[in-house]
Amino acid sequence: METAILSALAPVILLLALGVLAAIATRMMRLSSIVGYLAIGIALSATGAVKLTEPLSLLAELGVVLLLFDIGLHFSISHLRERATDIFGMGSAQVVLASTGLGVIGLAFGLPPMAAFVVGATLSLSSTAVVVRIIVERHQQGCPVGITTTSILVFQDVAAIFILIFVTALDSGRAVGLEVVLALAKAIGAFAVAVVSARYLVLPLFELVARNRNEEMFTAVALLIALAAGWATGSVGLSLTLGAFLGGMMVSETPYRAIIQSEIKPFRGLLLGFFFISVGLPLDFTALARLWPEILVVAAIIVGAKIVLNIGASLLFRWSVPGSTQLGFLLAQGSEFAFVILSLPSVRALVGESRSSVLIAAVALTLAVAPNLAEAGRAMAGRLRRIRSARAQFELIPHDLVEPVLVVGMGDRGRTIADALNAFGIGYAAIEENPRLLREAVADGYNVIFGSLSDPRIWDPVAMGGRRLSVLTKPSLDLTAGLSPIAQRFFPDLTSIAVVGGADEAEAFAAIGLPPVIDNAEPHGLQAAMAVLDRLGISPGDVEGWVERQKRGAVEHADVLAPL
Repeated sequence: METAILSALAPVILLLALGVLAAIATRMMRLSSIVGYLAIGIALSATGAVKLTEPLSLLAELGVVLLLFDIGLHFSISHLRERATDIFGMGSAQVVLASTGLGVIGLAFGLPPMAAFVVGATLSLSSTAVVVRIIVERHQQGCPVGITTTSILVFQDVAAIFILIFVTALDSGRAVGLEVVLALAKAIGAFAVAVVSARYLVLPLFELVARNRNEEMFTAVALLIALAAGWATGSVGLSLTLGAFLGGMMVSETPYRAIIQSEIKPFRGLLLGFFFISVGLPLDFTALARLWPEILVVAAIIVGAKIVLNIGASLLFRWSVPGSTQLGFLLAQGSEFAFVILSLPSVRALVGESRSSVLIAAVALTLAVAPNLAEAGRAMAGRLRRIRSARAQFELIPHDLVEPVLVVGMGDRGRTIADALNAFGIGYAAIEENPRLLREAVADGYNVIFGSLSDPRIWDPVAMGGRRLSVLTKPSLDLTAGLSPIAQRFFPDLTSIAVVGGADEAEAFAAIGLPPVIDNAEPHGLQAAMAVLDRLGISPGDVEGWVERQKRGAVEHADVLAPL
């Protein structure tokens, strides 16, 4: 007995050790940890050190179940209502257009029609984990590109569930069309059951656990819901992953979502590591080494086609060319769901073992270069916006057409303030002297020009006389003390406020007659935005609602940043 346990533990220990090393190495190289896990699987396959046993397959399957459960935690009915246009409009357009285009390319390369459809739909999806990490790291959560991209990813996550339903139906002896219709009917029924269960079963259960103050029980209940929901849908002929997704959605409707996310995160990351390693284990290292030129070509085709098709989808919704360009590059990589779908026996049989291996390797390569693609798209969008506004940038602005607020500085604070003003339909203009921050803000669609208010020559071009409020997000006490009296004499109707980080700074700015606002909490700029909205007459209830949405969004994005 003991010998059997030791022999079973040996490969698990080896995989854990290699997984830790891969996570550390890929983070140092600024790559997705998924790439490291796949590399481990391929290397172990080449050496024969570890085989894909039944226990490892079970752990890998549980990793996918928990991934879908975690995605469900971010998908609530309220979220659906708030972003319905982006989710179901641009999201569906992107998936349909990319699926069709990539499917046609698959047909051109000799894939049978059914295989081309499955491959096209699978490759139309993008990596939620990778893209959201990029958005958060670049502070784009509140800008139009970040908001719309996140909404499209939500639709893609749901679309992936139905792609899984479809490919699972391929194993059935009945007609695929009939099987899909039955699966969709069952899925709709499961969704309805989930909505009812969230209110009448899951919420009372968590309230009972909370009253008993037993923290360990939250972990047990979270795992119970994820596994039980997966088992329930699997028992009626649907996928385990659909049930796990619905289980997460049930929890998302309760006040206990945040603690469940924190409880489930370690299990999700650990077991997903096993899954991605298991994806690499069956791959033939010799064949991949021989086919590396083909892998590079396929990866380039995926990226190039998705950039063009994604741009086309966003242009259909009257997005600007710069915004469409940035979004197209941001979603140009493949998805972790591609590893799930392309690893299914029915799909490998349909597409072919060799082609499936090439596609999996190509998708891994697109994930590795995703940050570079996103940076290239952002830079291109910035150049397009600068070209478009180059002539008008320093022209005098008619004072009867100016926006009421001037935001000085487009760092974290300035962006948050601009996001708040956009949310309430309040016009603004921004000015930034740091070239890097200027490029990034322009690329992300903010209304910003280059310059510094320390130079009085720019006061007239930015129409300070027509503004109601100027917000100094990174004020210098010395410069402000010298220029503030002059500005007040020239522009008596303009109110200026200084955003500072502490009480000492606030006291110093108040002493020179400039009203201070202390902003020293996360996320940066939220307290300043609240003060600006209050000065502009927005009702406290509306401001509080906006703040709560920002805080909730910050928590959700922070959760996705957790390494897989």
